[in-house]
Amino acid sequence: MRSILIVRLGALGDILHTIPVAAALRTRFPDARIDWVVDERHRAMLDLVPVVNRRLVLRTLSASLPARIVEIRRNLVSERYDIAVDVQGLLKSAVVAKLSGASRVIGFTAAHLRESVAGIFYTDRQDPAAALHVIRKNLTLAGALGADTSAIRFPLRIPSSPVVDVIRARAAHHRGFAVLNPGAAWASKRWLPERFGAVAQWLRRACDLASVVTWGPGDEMAAAAVVASAAGSAELAPPTGVSDLAAVIKEASLTVSGDTGPAHLAAAVGTPLVGLFGPTDPVRNGPWSKADLTVSRFAECRCHHRRRCSAARWCLEDISVNDVTETIKQRLEERTP
Repeated sequence: MRSILIVRLGALGDILHTIPVAAALRTRFPDARIDWVVDERHRAMLDLVPVVNRRLVLRTLSASLPARIVEIRRNLVSERYDIAVDVQGLLKSAVVAKLSGASRVIGFTAAHLRESVAGIFYTDRQDPAAALHVIRKNLTLAGALGADTSAIRFPLRIPSSPVVDVIRARAAHHRGFAVLNPGAAWASKRWLPERFGAVAQWLRRACDLASVVTWGPGDEMAAAAVVASAAGSAELAPPTGVSDLAAVIKEASLTVSGDTGPAHLAAAVGTPLVGLFGPTDPVRNGPWSKADLTVSRFAECRCHHRRRCSAARWCLEDISVNDVTETIKQRLEERTP
């Protein structure tokens, strides 16, 4: 095997859930070139993944659709890939995989595709069948190429960050710091900021942990509301790119987050995690390590997999501060020898 193309365009959490595929393929084919097509908005995450040789950027913001197609086709065809693996299961990702010119294009069977029409571009279709977690599902594609998929590995190379130094200095009089992440792309995945603030107060009082509130584009108001309700127990994180965020989360004693990229980043780097789940299923999307814990209202949710909820009261509102602090206690006790 000379060359393999992985297609997973975004988003951050989904890219993280695909990294074990790249790791398994690298072990199976140590001398192959493994490249990855990624949306330009998420390329920075792949810069932390040393098992990938080349990151091919699909310009979704800075180019028109015809220009994108011409550019990506030119970049792909020149590489002469043996195999393309479409992990995303969308029409656009399947088209990108097909444009690679690979003789084999591997994807999921129709029942497991986000857009079933994607399947017409595949030469090989894999049925993940009993795979419950999305990482295990993704790994079935690597398994189709003979890779050992028994282990889940995240080979990340995270550089040191000056942001970590700033946060360490702020938390110098505490035992460490926790990362609180109130933002999410879906409104239905966001827990109430004032409850995050109450958790920050509890972390300082009960665990001697300072709290750092992380935020991304569009999350500034929610993050500021957490700090405002934390009575001096939380501070806003400095602006961070993905590399800085990964370094901060790796250094943290704990991460508390909804079902979004920073939660999956915490799981990948091994930082203790408490995930808050409402419209998405933690069995599929939650932390893969049995040590990490979730507080879930998925069973009661009436708006499964919807960005916005039509109910008068959203399911995440039924997660109390006490629910979260009790789960944090349990997670941190797991870490104690």
